[in-house]
Amino acid sequence: RLEANGDLAKTVNAAIQERVDFLMEHAKQDWAEYQDAFFSTGGTEEEWGDREMDVFVGYEVKRQTDTQVSFVVTLSEGWIVSTEEIYYFNLDFAEGRNMTLQDVLGENWVQICNDAIQEQIDASADDDDSFFFPPDQGGFTTVDDTTTFYIREDGVPVVTFPRYAIAAGAAGVVEFPIT
Repeated sequence: RLEANGDLAKTVNAAIQERVDFLMEHAKQDWAEYQDAFFSTGGTEEEWGDREMDVFVGYEVKRQTDTQVSFVVTLSEGWIVSTEEIYYFNLDFAEGRNMTLQDVLGENWVQICNDAIQEQIDASADDDDSFFFPPDQGGFTTVDDTTTFYIREDGVPVVTFPRYAIAAGAAGVVEFPIT
């Protein structure tokens, strides 16, 4: 729970709670469907045994100052399959609003991000284990207003892309510090 004065904290807390409530309801539905499918295909109570679903809600504060906070909320469920949703929050309480990459990097933020990201992708191409897709196959092309990020403790913004967005799933969530 985010504790701060003003409407911004209330709005963010409500948004996080809504996502947590949705996850819990979705997990219950998934579990019920899985159980129905298990028994309808011949599974027994004994085989069902001690099966459990894990639901995880966690957060990590990446940076906090007197007037700003950057944190990540992770929601996941795990059983036979695993799902994970990650939400990034970059809040400026002095201004009462969400911070954008433009706020952090200035007017030329798109070019700054694109250059830094492409440089890091190009550097990884030298590795035999590069997981990045080429641009014409869904790889990185540009950042935009919907691009997610957090701010490290040292003030450096880190642009993030979800698993499978611009690289093979084995790469996981891909992060690019914008220095």
